[in-house]
Amino acid sequence: MLNKFPLWKYLMILAVMAVGVIYSLPNLYPDDPAVQITGAKTSTVLSQAELDKALKALASNNIDVKASKLGEKNALLRLNDMADQLPAKEAIRRVLGDDFVVALNLAPTTPKWLLDLSATPMKLGLDLSGGVHFLLEVDMDKAVSARLKISEGEIKSMLRKEKLRYRSLPPQDNAFQLGFRSEAELEKARSLIATQFGLDFDLTTSTRDQLEVLRVAMSQSKYQEIREYAIKQNLTTVRNRVNELGVSEPLVQRQGANRIVVELPGVQDTAEAKRILGKTANLEFRLQADAEASKASTETFERRDGGLPASLERSVILTGDQVTDAQASFDENGRPQVNIRLDGRGGDMMNRATRNNVGRSMAVLFIEQQPLTRYVKEQVNGVEKEVAITSFKEEKKIISLATIQSPLGSSFRITGLDGPGESSELALLLRAGGLAAPMHFAEERTIGPSLGAENIALGVEAAKWGLLFVAIFMVALYRFFGILASIALGFNMLMLVAFMSIFNATLTLPGIAGIVLTMGMAVDANVLIFSRIREEIANGMSIQRAIHEGFDRATSAIVDGNLTTLLVGIILFAMGSGPIKGFAVTLSIGILTSMFTAIVVTRAMVNLLFGGRDIKKLWI
Repeated sequence: MLNKFPLWKYLMILAVMAVGVIYSLPNLYPDDPAVQITGAKTSTVLSQAELDKALKALASNNIDVKASKLGEKNALLRLNDMADQLPAKEAIRRVLGDDFVVALNLAPTTPKWLLDLSATPMKLGLDLSGGVHFLLEVDMDKAVSARLKISEGEIKSMLRKEKLRYRSLPPQDNAFQLGFRSEAELEKARSLIATQFGLDFDLTTSTRDQLEVLRVAMSQSKYQEIREYAIKQNLTTVRNRVNELGVSEPLVQRQGANRIVVELPGVQDTAEAKRILGKTANLEFRLQADAEASKASTETFERRDGGLPASLERSVILTGDQVTDAQASFDENGRPQVNIRLDGRGGDMMNRATRNNVGRSMAVLFIEQQPLTRYVKEQVNGVEKEVAITSFKEEKKIISLATIQSPLGSSFRITGLDGPGESSELALLLRAGGLAAPMHFAEERTIGPSLGAENIALGVEAAKWGLLFVAIFMVALYRFFGILASIALGFNMLMLVAFMSIFNATLTLPGIAGIVLTMGMAVDANVLIFSRIREEIANGMSIQRAIHEGFDRATSAIVDGNLTTLLVGIILFAMGSGPIKGFAVTLSIGILTSMFTAIVVTRAMVNLLFGGRDIKKLWI
């Protein structure tokens, strides 16, 4: 019989509609503005007393708290007003100090039964939700200094191998100095360095205190090369760390000579993001100084485990940027450790340093930048206010000091870590890529929550008017069939939102434009079908046959036209970035859902209403 669907097709459409309703529902539950408090270190635990102190600080600043929850590692404070987030963050930060990270957050309000079905709302881009914006500044001087230390170690090792005796002199202006007893030894050392390192160093000589002094300074070309490497390496590291966080459609790009911009739309746990991105943890591997070493060539560092301080050689064997893989595990005694694999150059450097020093101790130095916040009074628009000024202090502590039992290569392990949390975090940071230079937050802000709310309101308003005008046009042109097309269009929007939620797609302002565009494109298929039905009826075909032929003959043209547009959407997604990808995602999903609703859903409604009936006149 013409224009009749089997029962399974109707059940399939109902099932798809049910899925669409369930997975689009979470978008009706907006997130609560919130602040999250997390320990600056994995070993720092937030207690109830500290949470009470934070709540008291908010109350004294007339900030209403909707709800508070203390978890195992952090606390989440839900607020009633988005405008209270920044004042709440500053108030809590002042009372808790630098031991805790206070970050802006969005707390979900989706009912548990929807979460149990893995139904979550769409993530919103920075232009809609506000998101988080970080500006990271790379310390280029530290990059040059670290590379100079490594080169110093390599040069000294080479001189010892050639049995050239030298005395390490105090460093001077980004250069290290070596003293020789005779001019012949100095010239031989100078020749070796020039042969081995080419134009990497500027070598100058002088005479001082009956010593022939060789000053080894980084050449300008090498200096620029290291600076460029540092920013590129740190940029790669930040991108990898963002990937570890699993953020959708992030923006990570270079700004100027030494800055990196990071924008994280739709991030739920901004405290974790800030802690991982801002963590400047790195490693240095150094030999323990022997008893005869001069103070000028050694440095003393504290132990993280509270043991006695140890003196280490100033020369660095290698740093964390030679690490290619790192995995957290446990040793035979159940203590946390990190298994490390180095790249080829790093493995050679480690082997060269350890094969001649079996029996000596090697230290693993853990380096991080600790924030120090102080408050000063400043005049802001004629009003005296207290402004927070954050500086950073480099902290270096020994996490491992062990005897070299045999020459090491590309694989070894680090022990002496403060619990499995720190071993996992250190492995993540090293696996994501070592930093070639320390970084600190030069700027941190939430992007336009009020502007985002206005954009959402305008986008929803545009979608409403678009839907209304398309529906009016379709009804005016195709009468009752226009009503069916409008119902199918509403179902299309429902499915589009549902699938974007299922795929964890990020909705941006260009994405809303894609949705509005999809509305117009979605009824194109109905226009083709309905026009074909009109033509067949005008040519004398029966109404049932005209309906059947209208849907069947228009389908191939609809599929061909939509597939070419879908191909363009895929290319936009593959080659574009940021807003272009947001537009491509909504456009592509909208094309697929509109084909389903136009070809299947509209036909199902027509079949239910007109299939198998003796109809004399059709309102189309």
